Amino acid sequence: MKLTPLEIKKQRFKTKVRGFDPLEVESFMEMIADEYESVLNERNRLADEVTKLKSQLTSYQEVEKTLQETLMNAQETVSQSRENSKREAEIILREAELKAERVLDGAREKLDKMKNELSILKAQKESFAKRLRHLLESQIELIKVLEIDDTNFPQDIDKSSASNMADKQAMKQAGGMVVEKPSREKGNMSSSV
Repeated sequence: MKLTPLEIKKQRFKTKVRGFDPLEVESFMEMIADEYESVLNERNRLADEVTKLKSQLTSYQEVEKTLQETLMNAQETVSQSRENSKREAEIILREAELKAERVLDGAREKLDKMKNELSILKAQKESFAKRLRHLLESQIELIKVLEIDDTNFPQDIDKSSASNMADKQAMKQAGGMVVEKPSREKGNMSSSV
């Protein structure tokens, strides 16, 4: 049975002949009631404070749980970011290496092609120089023939015809221009390519 301070104050006892002094009992009961009331008030205040502290504790525990989850998520995100960055860096490095290899291969191919072209050009230059030298020699020979005195004309006709034929054949083989020796019979000079 719960007692309230008011019940303690209103409690009445039967009186008997040799009983306790009623004033002293009432005074003591009054003091007990007051003390009991203050204990109840303190208990209620403490119960309210405990409820408030439990609420705060629950709130703090929720915040702590949220912070731990956030921290774990942040750590996972950082770890994933590191892994992703590492993978991306490896991919970029591989792509750069492949690109560099392709560039080097292309440069090597171009170098080989240029070397081949240079060799071809050198060969063409040498061939052209030989043909030009032969052509020039033939033309010098022709000039020498043209400078011969006309007095030996009948003797020279046979020699010059033979020389002219040899010059024409040499020029055709060299792929150059053929200039015919002047024909005494026609009275002019002709050239053919």
